[in-house]
This record gives sequence, structure tokens and C-alpha cells, in this order.
Amino acid sequence: MLIKIFTSLIMLFVVFMGFKQGAAMIAGKPESIAIFEKANLNPFWQMLFGAFTMAGAIFILHPQLYKSGNIIMAISILIIICMQLSFKEIKSALIELPFLSLNLLLIYLQYPLAN
Repeated sequence: MLIKIFTSLIMLFVVFMGFKQGAAMIAGKPESIAIFEKANLNPFWQMLFGAFTMAGAIFILHPQLYKSGNIIMAISILIIICMQLSFKEIKSALIELPFLSLNLLLIYLQYPLAN
């Protein structure tokens, strides 16, 4: 029972952060799209990546799409980490690692609201 509560709290945090980050990318906030500008990606791709991230966050809430949503979120975080490492922004890449580990932990713990 305690593990399900813990997993539910982590899930809500991951969904909130994924939705927040995706909305920031779609809105074009400078702190969210700085790495995309360094990679010379135009605003269309930034918005598409933001929508991809938001979709993954929403998928996590549905039991049938739970694992897919976590995988989508993990892939989007890995893409950001790879872009940051390609520009030698090691500190920024290290900041993303706990968020990646939360998605991987959620995949391991399974959907918390199922029987």
C-alpha cells in the first residue's frame, strides 16, 4: 500500500513536470528552448517536441498507455541530454538525470492505481 502511494506521488510529479516543460516549449519560453536554438532547430520543431513531451505526460495517466508515456518521456529527456552533451553543457545534462531516473523507476514500479 505504501509503495502504491509513493508511486502515485512520483507519477503526479512526473506528469506535472512533463506537462510544464512541454507547455514551456510550445509557448517558446527562452529557458526551455535555449538548447534547441543552439542546435539551429526552428520553432516548429521546438513546438513539436513540446507537444511530444506533453503527450507523453498525459499518456502516463492512462493505465493502457502508462508504459508508453513513460518511454516517450524518457526518450525526450534522453534527446535533451544528448543535445546538451553535444554542446558540452555537462552541468545541464546532469540536472536532467534525476528526471530520467524517475521515468525509469515508474516503469519498474508499474501503474499504481491498478488492482
